Amino acid sequence: MHWWQTGILYQVYPRSFQDTNGDGVGDLAGVTQRLPYLAELGVDAVWLSPVFVSPMADFGYDIADYTAIDPLFGRLADFDALVARAHDLGLKVLLDLVPNHTSIEHPWFKESRTSRESARRDWYLWRDPAPGGGPPNNWLSEFGGSAWQYEAATGQYYYHAFLREQPDLNWRNADVRRAMHNVMRFWLGRGVDGFRVDVMWHLIKDAAFRDNPPNPAWREGEADYGRLLPVYSTDRPEVQEVVCELRAVIDEFPDRVLIGEIYLPVDKLVAYYGDELLGAHLPFNFSLIGVPWRADAIAALVDRYEAALPPGAWPNWVLGNHDRPRIVSRVGEAQAKVAAMLLLTLRGTPSLYYGDELGLPQVAIAPDRVRDPWERNLPGQGLGRDGCRTPMPWDSGPLAGFSTVEPWLPLNADAGIRNVAAESAKSTSTLTFYRRLIALRRAHPALSAGVYRPLAQSGSGFAYERTAGGEILAVALNFASVSVELSLESMPYGSRVLFGTRPGRDGEAVGTRLVLHPDEGVIISCES
Repeated sequence: MHWWQTGILYQVYPRSFQDTNGDGVGDLAGVTQRLPYLAELGVDAVWLSPVFVSPMADFGYDIADYTAIDPLFGRLADFDALVARAHDLGLKVLLDLVPNHTSIEHPWFKESRTSRESARRDWYLWRDPAPGGGPPNNWLSEFGGSAWQYEAATGQYYYHAFLREQPDLNWRNADVRRAMHNVMRFWLGRGVDGFRVDVMWHLIKDAAFRDNPPNPAWREGEADYGRLLPVYSTDRPEVQEVVCELRAVIDEFPDRVLIGEIYLPVDKLVAYYGDELLGAHLPFNFSLIGVPWRADAIAALVDRYEAALPPGAWPNWVLGNHDRPRIVSRVGEAQAKVAAMLLLTLRGTPSLYYGDELGLPQVAIAPDRVRDPWERNLPGQGLGRDGCRTPMPWDSGPLAGFSTVEPWLPLNADAGIRNVAAESAKSTSTLTFYRRLIALRRAHPALSAGVYRPLAQSGSGFAYERTAGGEILAVALNFASVSVELSLESMPYGSRVLFGTRPGRDGEAVGTRLVLHPDEGVIISCES
């Protein structure tokens, strides 16, 4: 199997991982400094959110130069040093590729906007006003308002799916495709092990720019973007050709991986594997982030996803990232270890978000400290992402070992006790639990590469089996704060608890009836 199938991905938000130059913002040298921690944790690949040259209107997702490091994070030499150190430690390095849009400050867009006759005019999506004036169609920006920005100098609008400072590229233009393919080759040639492709499902828009239809499920008070169904501005059939071309570039280099950010239902998500699996290796599956945290809903989701996967496709699971509230704040502190056990024992590649292994909560951000443009554009709608992007707490020092000056975002309020040093010293901490669970996953191929089979779902309990090479392990999880009993009729004689979320059950014999304590999960060795 490939490393990206049995491995664990770990997302680092570089601004918030480690500051080494005393400006309150994390940098590449800081990531390099902390790589031994990640190797000890047991993950296999480090995915870096964007570190390219950017005006930072959207904190790096508005890129002004795809082949240079922003001075905020260091220099190209710092990046090369990071890759070399990671590889020395047995870690892969993945970059965030943002091909859907550039910064308004990118030379491509600066040239494009100069005139309708510009050589790069067609690199972006320029349209005349509607016949009666106003935007060309009704498409909305995910960050609020119309997705069209008028330019008086040329009398046309340009399209931006996100901020107006992030104009969308025209992926129907062959020159755009070639330019982005060369960006990929630049980084792959420097030793990068793959890419996570930002908003992959946005890359191609309807050629006729038809209006999006109303969303009948939308209700007053919900985010404005949800008023319309984005059937013409996202997930167009032609996007699959684009994805296959990205994959072809990846395949020019040995043992690399292509991951797609795709917020779609599983039945649409799986199309991004491509015909004959020549699309994305891992179209990110975010379903666990939004599913009701109940055993029946999660069991049904797993079954639906497994059934939808094309033959030979490898699944993946995500519980947290830089765009969604922290796991602990979504499911509750008592369920944090259950969530970790689910993520790290389901069939497929798991993705961890920095700090989740500490049980970091969503941090409340005072109005005067808000930095996220989404929250600034749409205040009061709960869309702000700052709370999941706060600095990593490393120790119990004044600024938790992250920086020597006030960080760009506030630390978690309990950083004095919820930090790497403190949790490393505590046998019952969330970090210790993650380390033990990851080590168990590494030691048992059934967990990292085995077949999945559902065993039982009753009340708040859900159990499933993982098997590989004659090894059989069962995982049983309780998603509620009350006890639950599960019937495990196929459990062989001699089965015992191998590992659990609560101390004291390791080695306990398991029969055909298993009682799980509130908020408990166990892994059972089914060897007789």
